[in-house]
Amino acid sequence: MGDVYRHLQKRACHIASEYPIPDFYRVFSKQRSLSITAFAADPVIREIRTLITCELEDNFGHSLSHAVKVSLDAGTLMMIEGPKAGYGPSMLRRRLRVAQCAGLLHDICRKEKDHAAAGAEVSGRFLRSYPFSNEEREDICHAIRNHEAFKPTTPASTPEGDLVAACLYDADKFRWGPDNFTTTVWDMVTASDMPMARFMEGYPRAMAFLSEIRHTFRTPTGKQYGPQFIDIGMDIGRRLFQIVRTEYAQCL
Repeated sequence: MGDVYRHLQKRACHIASEYPIPDFYRVFSKQRSLSITAFAADPVIREIRTLITCELEDNFGHSLSHAVKVSLDAGTLMMIEGPKAGYGPSMLRRRLRVAQCAGLLHDICRKEKDHAAAGAEVSGRFLRSYPFSNEEREDICHAIRNHEAFKPTTPASTPEGDLVAACLYDADKFRWGPDNFTTTVWDMVTASDMPMARFMEGYPRAMAFLSEIRHTFRTPTGKQYGPQFIDIGMDIGRRLFQIVRTEYAQCL
């Protein structure tokens, strides 16, 4: 079955290549470049990334690659929304680090039943060794605790904390677009050794769940540009569904 899933992943990647990159990356290319540069240059972010690499191996589709993408997009969103909130250059640099750190750590306990709460607790202990203030650590943990879709959320103690949580949430849900069908789904079904019949049985329900994500983005930027990620992902998913039904009927 692994060979079938690998072939389907190649087909999904080929389909995805036919779409332009989401507008978010084009419109905010400057902010994204700043996030990428900071991610590579910040010694704290570099060390955290290195230390969590082993923790995110075989992580049910939420690997280090996923965490890095979320971290970079959370940083990009902070570079967009932070100045609107009145952050000066010094504060913006600090909040960029906070947002990127939340992105790296948000799925650190992905295999736990309540992975967001567990991840927040583990991250709180982990971050004591790093140069974050108490308030910054709490903002990171609060964002991780509240990053799941369709789960009750709690407000942060400050507007700054709420913004970090919103940036993390939106960056994570961007991954439910093209990434869902080019990477995440296949890592998950391979890790669980899921039979094709079971995969297809849950497909319509998963697509319906995915469609609801487009209404949940939290930052102004996410609300404007996030739905396009989901729409592209769903289009890829619909096309792939037809391929499975017509070309892989013998596996069902």
